[in-house]
Amino acid sequence: MPKPKLIIFASGTKEGGGSGFENLVLRSRGENPDLVADIVAVVSNHEQGGVRKRADKLGVRFLHFKPSGDGPLAQAAAYQRLLRETGAEWTALSGWLKLVKGLDPKRTINIHPALLSQLGGRFGGPGMYGHHVHEALKKALDNNEVTESGFTMHFVTDEYDKGPAFAEVRVLIRAGMSADEIGKVVNTAEHQWQPKLTHMVIHKEIAWDGHNASSLTLPAFYKCTPLQ
Repeated sequence: MPKPKLIIFASGTKEGGGSGFENLVLRSRGENPDLVADIVAVVSNHEQGGVRKRADKLGVRFLHFKPSGDGPLAQAAAYQRLLRETGAEWTALSGWLKLVKGLDPKRTINIHPALLSQLGGRFGGPGMYGHHVHEALKKALDNNEVTESGFTMHFVTDEYDKGPAFAEVRVLIRAGMSADEIGKVVNTAEHQWQPKLTHMVIHKEIAWDGHNASSLTLPAFYKCTPLQ
């Protein structure tokens, strides 16, 4: 049977980044892959950045893309055009720092480097991305407000971090850790679980109708087996 076609959006930086994208690709290869998918392309807003370098090394099609500033309708059309051109059926945001417009919410997922449910949602929403998240966690840790961080995977709507979450993986953090150290332990957990959870979505073991949060369906083992 044909594999689900997946496109990955990963901003990275001008110098580096894209480790999550690379991990998804590597974990989709081999005899017993954690992610059974045809990764048709990776997208970055840096034309010659770290994501491009990883894509070239891995032999994955690279697309340079900057969402248009001509309003939400133009941005939505640009995103939709990328999917049509690549034939992608599913979209994974993996370190994509731009607001997505116009993609099918039930077929678009994001990984967020914090627990969106923690402290009333303090670590999600506009401005909470990349290193900013880990800096905010460090402040909360130093104030004795938290003892753990982690990541959240959720479906994507036209608002930052508002789509229903289908997984939160928690990691312990200890007093005195720097933002970089927090980021590293979270990233390790992301690399372990993101391919497996992405596989479950694109093979419809995890599903959402794109409209009502109550329609979210999860595998039975979620009820008895913690992901940590």
